Amino acid sequence: MNAAANGDAQIFVIKDYTLQCGATLPEAKVVYQTYGTLAGDRRNVILYPTSYGAQHPDIEWLIGRDRILDPERWFIVIPNMFGNGLSSSPSNDPHCKLSESGFWFTHWDNVRAQEQLLREVFGVETLALVYGWSMGAQQAYHWGALYPERVQRIVALCGTARTTEHNQIFLHSLRTALTADPTWTGDRFEGVPDRGFRAFARIYASWAASQAFYREGLYYPLGYTSLEDYLLRGWEAGYRKRDPHNLLSMIDTWLRCDVGNNPVYQGDYERALGSIRAKTWVMPATTDLYFTPENCEAEVRLIPSAEFRPIPSIWGHRAGNPYQNPADEAFIRQAVSDALADALTDG
Repeated sequence: MNAAANGDAQIFVIKDYTLQCGATLPEAKVVYQTYGTLAGDRRNVILYPTSYGAQHPDIEWLIGRDRILDPERWFIVIPNMFGNGLSSSPSNDPHCKLSESGFWFTHWDNVRAQEQLLREVFGVETLALVYGWSMGAQQAYHWGALYPERVQRIVALCGTARTTEHNQIFLHSLRTALTADPTWTGDRFEGVPDRGFRAFARIYASWAASQAFYREGLYYPLGYTSLEDYLLRGWEAGYRKRDPHNLLSMIDTWLRCDVGNNPVYQGDYERALGSIRAKTWVMPATTDLYFTPENCEAEVRLIPSAEFRPIPSIWGHRAGNPYQNPADEAFIRQAVSDALADALTDG
């Protein structure tokens, strides 16, 4: 059951917003949704950034009483990242071009816009928690490094603060598969990339769940009748809901993720992670194939107040978004409960 949102999604507009790539958007738009009630002292705020391909209705399932994020205690804000089709994206803003033209979004762009949104709309200076999965975790790390005195806690699920070379290969394979479609002209699609979507979804499915997930046929209890049925309805159908230009845009953001690659840290990745003051729970899945536990644990050693708490799951990367998996949801819910146990009593 979806969480009860506070009315319709809202749009925050930033005039003449200069991106890290050097382009300026006349009107950068951040679409956001809120849940719960903002406390008078504004200390009960949880920021929940979106993940790859997701829009806020896709990830709000974990907001609710007795779910992972409780809106009866917390004021939860989901900002849609640039490129996802709701906030400024190639599909809705002619000023947003793809990387061939030298245009791309970064998490530096996302997080600065989110900070401005929280400060100007809600008067929020301090976040009790930044909670994120996958690309949402990448944004959480950026928040901790860019605003170290304003983020009290981070729960980073199945994500790293810098995209590894191995992960980059996965992303390039997705980009290559989608743009190999005959509708691709070199900078845009002139039709629905049917072959591209088919290849894209099958590459994604092979990485996002573990070998054990497929060996045990865990898709059958979910209502799929065969592996092909699972790939078609469980993966391809979902990505076909997204504009392919937006899918490429978000890949470009993911490829460029590096918490140290910004004007503040000037390429010093280790200094950026060392600047995070938030209590940080680093939570990879034990079977994640592209945000591996080893890579996540290596970052734990660079963050001063970090705890490594891997999710023991054969669901792979999807363990961090367990809308079909009650056991992993319970594990994450307990970790968030532990993280927030003293949140409303902290000074």
